Amino acid sequence: MEFLRPASWDEALAAKAEYPTALPLSGGTDVMVELNFDVHRPSAILDLNRITELTEWSNDDGVVRLGAAVPYARIIAELSGPLPGLALASRTVGSPQIRNRGSVGGNLGAASPAGDAHPALLAAGRDVFVEAASVRGTRLIPIDDFYVGVKRNCLEADELIRAVRIPVADGPQQFSKIGTRNAMVIAVCAFGFALHPRNGTVGTGIGSAAPTPRRAVEAEEYLRGVLAERGLWESGELLGTEVVQRFGELVKAAASPIDDVRGTADYRRHALAVMARRTLTWTWNDYGKQIRSAA
Repeated sequence: MEFLRPASWDEALAAKAEYPTALPLSGGTDVMVELNFDVHRPSAILDLNRITELTEWSNDDGVVRLGAAVPYARIIAELSGPLPGLALASRTVGSPQIRNRGSVGGNLGAASPAGDAHPALLAAGRDVFVEAASVRGTRLIPIDDFYVGVKRNCLEADELIRAVRIPVADGPQQFSKIGTRNAMVIAVCAFGFALHPRNGTVGTGIGSAAPTPRRAVEAEEYLRGVLAERGLWESGELLGTEVVQRFGELVKAAASPIDDVRGTADYRRHALAVMARRTLTWTWNDYGKQIRSAA
């Protein structure tokens, strides 16, 4: 097995072009587990830990450009304001040691349906982009197009994830996750939700309940219509039980889970409906308080 340790981003891209099957390594929280259990035996390892720019983030014109290797611990500490949903999801990741090493870029590279960052990224809106680079140039991949199968993404063989571009939240966001214990656990299922009052939309993200992370599109459209038709964006009045229940049922219907060692498909559907109702209620209550305080 070759071990490649570039000192710069350009060197990393050149190495990936020369060794397209090389497996990128940064935090290693997924990679090392697969190597230790002999699940994956790549021809080469591409160590990105010397590329300091991958651990940087910036906030320009209302968009956070999050370096691929910014650890979850820093997202929690530094980005809870602009990216509240992702920060909440980051709090549920593994142990403190894993949160100090793992990153959103690693979650995207692994593309596991159970990755904790995915529901929050989807809920953050359709203007979330993965920045992929190669010696051929850089392209921005819409988050909805990034996931193509179980643990498969749309990256070309010579591409590396450089950053993720995420709009700064303009409304409350939430994340909810169910596991077989309270901490250090892979999600049985997860749900991300966000209100986007600036453009009158809502965002959802389902995790660990389909072959890929996905939105609950019908649930989003239903709630968007209700909020617009009833003037609720302006009033902040309560949604009512019927709306909350219907939203939960539409989220449940959007999932296509399987039975596995962590939970049954029926349980995952039930849990998603519960999480959808709760996160909608929490975020809408927060939004209503903001409207009333601004009046």
